Amino acid sequence: MSDWIRITRKFCFEAAHALSGYDGACKNIHGHSYKLEVCVRGRVRNEAEHPKDGMVMDFGELKKLVNSLIIEDWDHALLLHQKSNPELIRQLQKNGEKLILLPYQPSCENMLLDIKDRLIAHIPGNIQLIRLMLSETENSFAEWFASDNVEQAL
Repeated sequence: MSDWIRITRKFCFEAAHALSGYDGACKNIHGHSYKLEVCVRGRVRNEAEHPKDGMVMDFGELKKLVNSLIIEDWDHALLLHQKSNPELIRQLQKNGEKLILLPYQPSCENMLLDIKDRLIAHIPGNIQLIRLMLSETENSFAEWFASDNVEQAL
C-alpha cells in the first residue's frame, strides 16, 4: 500500500457579511477578499491504465467540488444571519441583492465549520478532509484540523 499524501488547493472569493448583535465595527456590513485552503489526503493511485494514475485526487475535481459547494454560492454575496434585521432583509431581497441567509452568525469560524460540513458530505470515500483555512484578511484567519476533532480523527 502506498504512503499517505496530502494535497492542497487554494481558492479566493469576495463576500460581505455583518455580525448581528456584535459589539464592534463588524456589526456593520463590510466585505472581505476571502482566501480558502482545502487540504485532503489519500493514497496515490497506482493503476497505469487509469487516467488518474499517480494522483491522490485530480486538482480539477477538487476545484469543481469546492466551486460548486461553496464558491459559486458565496462569491459576491452578502452573508447574514437569518435572524438579522427583517426590514433590512426585505429591502435587500426587494433590491435583488445576492443575499445568503445563514442559520448561524457568519463569523470566519462558523463559515469554516459550514465549509467543512459541506465538503465532508460530498468528498469521495477514498479521500479524507485534513485541514481547512479561511482568511478574512492578510493577518486574520481561522483553521480547522481533522486531527483536532475526535469525531473526525483519522
